[in-house]
Amino acid sequence: MPTGRLSVVVTRRLPEAVETRMKELFDVKLRDDDTPMTRAELTEAVQQADVLVPTLSDDIGAGLIAQAGERLKLIANYGAGVDHIDVATARQRGILVSNTPGVLTDDTADMTMALILAVTRRIPEGLAMMQSDDWPGWSPTALLGGRVGGRRLGILGMGRIGQAVARRARAFGMQIHYHNRTRLRDEIEDELEATYWESLDQMVARMDVVSVNCPHTPSTFHLLNARRLKLMKPEAVLVNTSRGEVIDENALTRMLRAGEIAGAGLDVYERGRSINPRLRELKNVVLLPHMGSATREGRLEMGEKVIINIKTYQDGHRPPDQVLPSML
Repeated sequence: MPTGRLSVVVTRRLPEAVETRMKELFDVKLRDDDTPMTRAELTEAVQQADVLVPTLSDDIGAGLIAQAGERLKLIANYGAGVDHIDVATARQRGILVSNTPGVLTDDTADMTMALILAVTRRIPEGLAMMQSDDWPGWSPTALLGGRVGGRRLGILGMGRIGQAVARRARAFGMQIHYHNRTRLRDEIEDELEATYWESLDQMVARMDVVSVNCPHTPSTFHLLNARRLKLMKPEAVLVNTSRGEVIDENALTRMLRAGEIAGAGLDVYERGRSINPRLRELKNVVLLPHMGSATREGRLEMGEKVIINIKTYQDGHRPPDQVLPSML
């Protein structure tokens, strides 16, 4: 276990309060600008630091971990998702991995509902009309959207965020359905008034809105592939605030352009910033820049969890939010 002040390298700018606290506790190297580290900078960091604090914009794969020095013993991820970190390889090298689960649940669930409302009520179209000074005045048939109440919401992934989405959607009068690796306990199903579907195909085919709230793992890559997307009703809406890799983005784009799916609200994308340009052209799509967790409160709480994980490790204990390969 470490002795003395830990050498900590942070790969991106964090909230000022978080950086200040880190400087008080650790021998920390912070970023001067808010840009991702280059491969060379990441390599230098893992070779020199006791603790690396990466974000989802950093590729901490097997090749990088193989170059880590003997000092690196903890990768304290600033974020809940760890699909950008090769956790299994890190464990083989004796490097612990931690994350920041739970703190972004409400923020992400709020954004999910915002996207559902934005797509079904055509809010961006109305906003664009007003900003371009192109509003001809009220009309009985202008920008007609759909009523959210009474619609069937199918939640793919019923963990913390999925359940938070369910609670919000119930308040809007939506009917809650879900597919998950394991069925929820009876008391949680009863509380959420949620219907479990063992078959994802059958659920997708019957929903008015499908919300993706599962992590990206090898088993969920393109879980909503072209075949499964074709099962959706033409008037259905798809929302994703989880991970872009869960959806076949090219197939989704083709179907949206063809009118085979009514609309989509996306906060994450299969290839990060490289979004299918045809997707940007569609009026029935709401695109956000991965801002589902972007609240001041959430970012501070993420930083607090990172600090607790590092401090706990420094004190000779396992980080409370340690991630194991079996958890993925």
